[in-house]
Amino acid sequence: MLAALTLLALLIWCGMIFCHGRFWQAGPILPPAPMGLRLPAVDIVVPARDEAESIAAAIGSLTRQVMPGGAAIRVFLVDDGSSDGTAAIARTAADGAPNPLTVITGTDKPADWSGKLWAVRQGVAATSADLILLTDADIAHDPDHLARLVAKAEAGRYDMVSEMVLLNCDSFAERALVPAFVYFFQLLYPFAKVDDPASRVGGAAGGTVLIRRSALDRIGGIEVMRGALIDDVTLGRAVKKSGGRTWLGHTKRARSIRLYPHFSDIWAMVARSAYVQLGFSPLNLLGTIVGMLLVWLLPPAGAIFGHGAARAFGLIAWVLMAGSYVPSIRRYGLSPLWGIFLPLIALFYMAATVGSAVNHMRGRSVMWKNRVYVEGGS
Repeated sequence: MLAALTLLALLIWCGMIFCHGRFWQAGPILPPAPMGLRLPAVDIVVPARDEAESIAAAIGSLTRQVMPGGAAIRVFLVDDGSSDGTAAIARTAADGAPNPLTVITGTDKPADWSGKLWAVRQGVAATSADLILLTDADIAHDPDHLARLVAKAEAGRYDMVSEMVLLNCDSFAERALVPAFVYFFQLLYPFAKVDDPASRVGGAAGGTVLIRRSALDRIGGIEVMRGALIDDVTLGRAVKKSGGRTWLGHTKRARSIRLYPHFSDIWAMVARSAYVQLGFSPLNLLGTIVGMLLVWLLPPAGAIFGHGAARAFGLIAWVLMAGSYVPSIRRYGLSPLWGIFLPLIALFYMAATVGSAVNHMRGRSVMWKNRVYVEGGS
């Protein structure tokens, strides 16, 4: 029985490695915008709620973006009821910058909207450019990052260009778990499939989403995802389903400022949306647990405790697993030896997913920025 199960796990790993959109690759990275290229104007929308620690770096970087040809860039910060002086800090950070900042005081959200998306909706309503960059208040961008995004969108006539930003990876907890967060995201939404018009897989990474107004209008605007807790993926799917061309890649030109110094911080981040991803379905949860036990934990168990064929199949699957993790590890400058511990890392994420489900079943709603969230509204 153990030999049969480890063989099944090995076959699954072979399928994922060779037939699942090359999810394990480091992912495409945008080149610099060609010199002399004239690019269109861009409006940037930043929703913010109590972001005093990061807003200066985020707004300072956005108001100092440089576009070839001198295209206009405007930044719109929507202050979503902050109590820590976020708006004032943002204004100070934008002083003397070439790109103007407009601060919008957000209004109370309707009951069926999430706070972030209601803020985004208000920001988008204030824009007029055909290209809109949606980004977060905890992301710092290199001066040429926007130009790279726009050049990609224009060259490929993409309706949406999105990038996974570089996450913090300084503490031991972050080194142990953050690269895996990106790895699992790529497993769920292989970038090559998101980029392939023939594939039905849609997705986006919320830290950096450049979208055409025409595409946003075609899907019904921000309203179509007003209560979504995983809004980036919801937006990417909607654009792809409407027939739009999408592109998803990696960048080191934008970095998250948000810190997750402790394992409990990363647990809370995962638990906030994991059960949402499963559609709040106990059957999906059960299937996920069984699948993760088979794919992630059985191979090392077979390699260590099995004999004969079971040990061989388990060892080969474990090697494939660890090898597939290496590009994600190297992206963060870590030792490939972390790949050996991917089963334990997967166990952490599985436990956090179960914790997310338990919280939901106990009636503990998702909390973020002192606000209660429920899928479909709050």
